[in-house]
Amino acid sequence: MIVDQLKPAVPARPLLDTAWTILEAANDLRDVATVDACRRVIDATLRGGAPAQSDINVILEFFN
Repeated sequence: MIVDQLKPAVPARPLLDTAWTILEAANDLRDVATVDACRRVIDATLRGGAPAQSDINVILEFFN
């Protein structure tokens, strides 16, 4: 194995990981508004864009 070809693990995307976790919880609770916000955040992040701040706020406030 050539050392130059080794790459460090891809850094985790905390917002994406959080959005997936909240999506699962919101689905269980049938919280449609939060599910929709999570999906928009996940979609925007995977496409390389920036999610809307309002959707991020919904995710960050879910457990408060």
